[in-house]
Amino acid sequence: MALSPRESLQRRAQRTRRRLKSVANGRPRLSIHRSDKNISAQIIDDAQGVTVAAASSLEGGKGAKGSDKDAAARIGKLIAERALEKGVTDVVFDRGGYIYHGRVKALAEAAREAGLKF
Repeated sequence: MALSPRESLQRRAQRTRRRLKSVANGRPRLSIHRSDKNISAQIIDDAQGVTVAAASSLEGGKGAKGSDKDAAARIGKLIAERALEKGVTDVVFDRGGYIYHGRVKALAEAAREAGLKF
């Protein structure tokens, strides 16, 4: 029986996280969630089970559009600034099953330019 698109996405995300755990070597994880209207990012320390920093396109207030590459780049820069304030420089990138393209790529590149290493 074929998988539904939702099941396929969930399976891809599980496979990605399983691989990340083996490669992380204690580094926190930059996790991304992308919806049709917004994008958000969290830096999660899996060893302690806490969120170190978070940023979302919902923080922009009224009129701020969160569904384009510019918004994703702003979130990438913001999450990197907040992580650097907390002393986190090296992370492992968890794209959460999303293809590395478009908004996900824009967020990742902006975070790298702002000082995060992954």
